[in-house]
Amino acid sequence: MLEFFQHGGIMMYPLALTSLIAVALIIERFISLRKKKILIPEIISVVDNFSSFKDIDLARNICQKYQGPLPNIIRTVLDHHDMERPEIREVLEDQGRQEIRTLQRNLVALEAVAAVSPLMGLLGTVLGMVQVFAVIKEQGVGQTAALSGGISQALITTVTGLFIAIPTLLFYYYFSQKADNFILDIEKYTNELVDKIFHIRKKALPADEAVEA
Repeated sequence: MLEFFQHGGIMMYPLALTSLIAVALIIERFISLRKKKILIPEIISVVDNFSSFKDIDLARNICQKYQGPLPNIIRTVLDHHDMERPEIREVLEDQGRQEIRTLQRNLVALEAVAAVSPLMGLLGTVLGMVQVFAVIKEQGVGQTAALSGGISQALITTVTGLFIAIPTLLFYYYFSQKADNFILDIEKYTNELVDKIFHIRKKALPADEAVEA
């Protein structure tokens, strides 16, 4: 393995660094995008069991015990439960944009690694071919041993770049899809709580006002 690395030339060092970055990002996303960490069962229970405005303080206290997109958004709904639906929607859109950034954190960096790695490999290929042509110019085409070093460098860096990029890109798509699914789930629970709040509010109004609402 060390010999393989040395034959790849100078571009193997940034490629190695890129691979370490990719591994770190993938591990971080696996840890951060665990289902129980995003769709916290206790917060889902808050939404499922919400039945009156007497539950607001208890629900808010439970949300404050946890960190994450779902408890943050549910707490936002509870804090603004006395607003009209369009106003709540506007507040939720602002809060939702901030929480989406959390779910999609490091995905851009992961995509960048997948895009840059083949380019680094291509740069190593070009440097290897430059070395080949320099040998041809100085010693002619008969120096097979001298030529093989440049050709080897050209091939090794290309293979390494693709070896890093392909799995990284697959993980990027996997985590992007997972984040999108979590966003849809959070939106579902948020809408459920909002609907419950307005249903409770409607029941509390006098009959003529409830008809108008």
